[in-house]
Amino acid sequence: MVNGFDAVKADNADLAELLQLSEEGELEELDQLARNIKQDLDRLEFQTMLCGEDDSRDAILTVHPGAGGTESEDWAGMLFRMYKAFCQRRSYKTTVLDEQPGEMAGIKSVSIEIRGDHVFGALRSEIGVHRLVRISPFDSQSRRHTSFASVFLYPEVENEEEIEVDPSDLRVDTYRASGAGGQHVNKTDSAVRITHQPTGIVVQCQSERSQSRNRINAMKLLLARLYARQREEDAARRAELEGSKLENAFGSQIRSYVLHPYNMVKDHRTEVETSDAGGVLDGDLEAFIRGYLLHPELNRPPKRNESARS
Repeated sequence: MVNGFDAVKADNADLAELLQLSEEGELEELDQLARNIKQDLDRLEFQTMLCGEDDSRDAILTVHPGAGGTESEDWAGMLFRMYKAFCQRRSYKTTVLDEQPGEMAGIKSVSIEIRGDHVFGALRSEIGVHRLVRISPFDSQSRRHTSFASVFLYPEVENEEEIEVDPSDLRVDTYRASGAGGQHVNKTDSAVRITHQPTGIVVQCQSERSQSRNRINAMKLLLARLYARQREEDAARRAELEGSKLENAFGSQIRSYVLHPYNMVKDHRTEVETSDAGGVLDGDLEAFIRGYLLHPELNRPPKRNESARS
């Protein structure tokens, strides 16, 4: 980050020199340099906001449809595509750990491993319930429908020693993977379900044809969820000591996507909104992420090593 500030400082010196030459026809170069400085400052500002203990970690993102059958499953599939497009824009690497297709469209659930620069910090703004309002493509009478889907994000465990798991606490079941039919359905028991009996957390993976790969991915997801649970318990204890109650972000409706009778996406926490709903669904989430990270009440990640002191 120091190198970034040094670069901006050097550009400012160049800008001052060009200002003196502006009367000699250097305005075009001056304008370009000013834009470059603004971009660099925006990038540095974003980096300074990602200061939470887990912000630099990779993450596992999951999407689940709400009640509503095909409508919600299709909406969950749209969110899945939106996050994949966002990751492409950021040059993040994605791996689908588990995907269960919907009966007619969309998905019943999906878990994606995302790797890159400060993935958890960038995407923790997405945790919560997402609401879609549109004319349903599945309604023969073309009526307007409202659908919901939940997004969760878990910081990935970098070292298995961070979370102690007793193998005797795990129940591992294998079963035949389900799919859309034909070649997508496995003929062997390659799907894996792991239950952590002390907490009741259940994870499953069936995206790989190999049972061993599915087991590795399921354990990766289990460790991430156990780590997140531990962090939540630490936060709850701190809140109790401080005499405050933390908002349950997982249960809140954070954002609405309206495609009829007008186009609008609005974040209910930050009031950030745009009429470019298509751009948002194509992965342009930068304004919402920045609005969340700049919000003084929402963006209060615990300080490093704070949990160790509590």
